[in-house]
Amino acid sequence: MKYSRIGGTGSYLPEKVLLNSDLEKIVDTTDQWIRERTGIAQRHIAAEGETTADLAEAAARNALEAANLQANDVDLIIVATTTPDCVFPSVACLLQQRLGVTNSSPAFDVQAVCAGFAYALGIADNFVRAGTARCALVIGAETFSRILNWEDRNTCVLFGDGAGAVVITASDSPGIHSTHLHADGRYEELLHVPEGVSRGYDAVRQQQAFVQMKGSEVFRMAVSKLREVVDETLAANDLDKSELDWLVPHQANIRIIKATARKLDMSMDKVVLTVQDHGNTSAASIPLALDTAVRDGRIKRGDKLLLEGFGGGFTWGSALITY
Repeated sequence: MKYSRIGGTGSYLPEKVLLNSDLEKIVDTTDQWIRERTGIAQRHIAAEGETTADLAEAAARNALEAANLQANDVDLIIVATTTPDCVFPSVACLLQQRLGVTNSSPAFDVQAVCAGFAYALGIADNFVRAGTARCALVIGAETFSRILNWEDRNTCVLFGDGAGAVVITASDSPGIHSTHLHADGRYEELLHVPEGVSRGYDAVRQQQAFVQMKGSEVFRMAVSKLREVVDETLAANDLDKSELDWLVPHQANIRIIKATARKLDMSMDKVVLTVQDHGNTSAASIPLALDTAVRDGRIKRGDKLLLEGFGGGFTWGSALITY
């Protein structure tokens, strides 16, 4: 078995829903402006005391159930997140403990912000192809609301919390055909959180430990790099864009998603859209969208999917999958 495939998907969203009309009471913005510029109507916000590991656990259990597998079938756990519960242990290790995985298999986090799930998926695919794992649990989970400045109308309207998960199993035929991962650290200051554990993260300066973004510059880079990675993915698989059944994009902004669909000459009816309901959930965005479309019956076994995402760093990536 030299290939990997998706055996099951799962997701979880916190109960609290924050509407655009609620944000109108917090910052100088309007529901119309948010919808027109981003496509977002609402987002989910983690409750007080609800952590990234909590969200990841719920999504993971749903994915395992969908795959008809038990926790101890898993021999690799990778969690993509920018908002871990603590400095260490990793969310993946916390999740391993909660699920009751006792086989001492590897568990670790990946930090590539909104492209994190693509990165984690690529790593898991290579583990399975190399024969060092046969059943991987890959999760994107975020409590992004914890690193937002709720007085900054340019960022607080964009993000939400949630988790999505997939179970990756060994297969005789390709499910994950290829993944394509990239980064360019020269653009750090266009989208970043400027404080961290080893750089000024103390009680006096924590007010700076929030997302900061130069929106128009990020938009231009995202559209450009996603176009490039789409071409790269199709060329690597000798695939014509007309052969794609679904685009499952990172849900950051409706305008970026539409630009990618135009590049593929793809009707928006073949694009999985959850941005209106979830906002930008960073690393959770792609698996949340995937699970939504699998569970409502749009995505069926045998469909060919293009997954893509772009995030701070900058990082970006894609995956071509036969579901």
